[in-house]
Amino acid sequence: MPEQLDPESVLREVAGLEGRIEELRRAAERPDSDARATLDAALVELELAVAALRSVGGDHSGASGRAAAAENERRVLKTVFTDAPVPLFLLDRDTGVRRVNKHAADLLGTSTGYVSGKQFTAFCDLATRAPLRSQLAAVIRTGRRCRVPVRFLGRERPVDAVVTLARVWIRGEPDPMVVVVAGPTSTPLDASGDSGAESGRWGRGAAPSAGAGTVALDAVGVAPAAETGEQAGRRTSRAPVDGVAPAAAGDAQDGVRVVESSGDEAVASLVHRMDVLSAVTELLLDEPVFNETVAVRRCARLLATELAEWVFIDLVPQRQPDGTGQAAAVRNGDATPRRQVVMGPEEEWAEDAARGLAAADPAPGMLPWTVFETGHSALRPHAEELDLLGSCPDGRPVLSTIGATSVLCVPVTDGDRPIGVITLAGRGEHGPFSLLDLSVCQRIGRYLGMVIRASRMYRRSAAVAESLQASLLPRRLPEIEGLELAARYTSATDGTEVGGDFYDAFPAKEGWGLVLGDVVGKGEDAATVTATARHAVRLVSRWKTDPREVLATVNETLLTEDRFVTAVFAGIVRRGEGVRVTLGIAGHPPAIVVRGDGVILTASRGGVPLGLFEDFDPGTDTLDLAPGDTLLLHSDGVLEACDAARLQFGQARLLETLAAHAGGSVDDMLGAVERSLLDFCDGDLRDDVSMLAMRVLPPSLN
Repeated sequence: MPEQLDPESVLREVAGLEGRIEELRRAAERPDSDARATLDAALVELELAVAALRSVGGDHSGASGRAAAAENERRVLKTVFTDAPVPLFLLDRDTGVRRVNKHAADLLGTSTGYVSGKQFTAFCDLATRAPLRSQLAAVIRTGRRCRVPVRFLGRERPVDAVVTLARVWIRGEPDPMVVVVAGPTSTPLDASGDSGAESGRWGRGAAPSAGAGTVALDAVGVAPAAETGEQAGRRTSRAPVDGVAPAAAGDAQDGVRVVESSGDEAVASLVHRMDVLSAVTELLLDEPVFNETVAVRRCARLLATELAEWVFIDLVPQRQPDGTGQAAAVRNGDATPRRQVVMGPEEEWAEDAARGLAAADPAPGMLPWTVFETGHSALRPHAEELDLLGSCPDGRPVLSTIGATSVLCVPVTDGDRPIGVITLAGRGEHGPFSLLDLSVCQRIGRYLGMVIRASRMYRRSAAVAESLQASLLPRRLPEIEGLELAARYTSATDGTEVGGDFYDAFPAKEGWGLVLGDVVGKGEDAATVTATARHAVRLVSRWKTDPREVLATVNETLLTEDRFVTAVFAGIVRRGEGVRVTLGIAGHPPAIVVRGDGVILTASRGGVPLGLFEDFDPGTDTLDLAPGDTLLLHSDGVLEACDAARLQFGQARLLETLAAHAGGSVDDMLGAVERSLLDFCDGDLRDDVSMLAMRVLPPSLN
């Protein structure tokens, strides 16, 4: 046991300590100072101070003496620990941080209050943690000092250091504690491989910055590194956090240090985040048609480029496995997010890891699951629990596998409810995530949610339109002896409404009837007129044979409608080995005949659309088709499709395509026209396209 000291002796000891520490401080400020020697001396002084505290006995002092001793103890702690010119940490037996001085907090780029109470190893990168834990355990058990190289996760960038660990016994504490003194590395660990830094200095680019509101470690001869604009842009400023009230940001962790940045730093920080938000908006909306898959992947790629090494996006599928809608599932509490995208660094090991993590959906207990259920964002600047994102199939925590030490998680909302979660994980190479990062990601979560909502509404509308459109077209074309039929229908690119195109093939009073028409406009009203026109032609053809009479009767039926219809009707009657086609035209593009020898003819045009005038007079024509000849009916959407320069596809291109594929089957011919059309307009069809073709088969194929 150390010698017992009376209060007067303690006062002398404290005075001596104060003088020697002041000398150490002045020595450390000299440009030629030996930082390692200064650290060793500071640790010796700390041990002497602890010994002095333990030696204060009760046998030599009364009540007044004990009070004076207590006051002296506080002075010793303040002088030796708080004002020491080096970063000091005091750890309990379980390596939790009991106290830190200001230099230690500045080293990490945070506040003393944030560091206290957390695991010391949480402020080190993953490669450092395991050996550091072992050395801490050895120091507590044996009492021998040791030096350990570490990489602290600083606010702007990792900080390479060597820490000296020493066991101490403090009066009133049942267990030993560990004092950690952080000093610069003698061999810089900078990733650039530059080892030209002076011995005893911090590695190049690794020194903690000395911006406004912080204190540089110049007391140990460390010159503050100049910040670039980009580094300043990532510095946390005291800007308001959108959507996160300070008192309600519990998940946004109380300890993220919000420092008072200089004007330039604050502007750079906000500009960087505004650039990210602007880029997200542009990427998400740069589509003529909302596409959920494209939006999610674009968002993940941008975040992985600008804010984090790893990005996970989990979403509730639009439809659940039982077929129920996503909105109903969320209301009933049955919705579960599924992993949609995982993006990491463009490295082989990361790509392998991403493939495995893509199949790992969030589960109860994981941070993304909690954020989804509560709808509240979460920020873990220094992740102490490595299983926040679950475990890999091999049992290792996800954070250990990807080397992440900082995690941020925000909900994706559609305006009413959470529909997913965005999770960012970083290695700390640019500092831990901050409240401003959280604010940016919260906005991105809302933007992405709105795009997803629009995409799903669009898809539902498109599905309804497709279903209704299908009900207006024959499920299959009839099989007619001696004839080959084929049809194609392609909806407009923004096909959220029912189109007005229709076609049909049906038995007539004599032979067969073919009809193809186009109702002006789109939507449910157009669908009603489409159904009326199609079924009226079928019905009238049962008891009238002349196309003029058929179309005239249909015209009377449509006069009460608010829309008009263009159409072409063909009556088909067998004539020996060929057929005779009688055409009735109501303001529609003319029919086309492709002869078996490749010659192409166009039938007559004329007439007025159906449903406009009581005095109706259609155009007519009669064609005789031999075996091998093909009749093509088509809508005006074929001719009026445009490219980016607004040049129309036109009849000339249509005829050229037909001639080039006249030797193929009827279905192949229509497929060639469809491909040529889509290539011409780069997939952007502004109107529906419908085609109906009939070929007379040779006798040997009948």
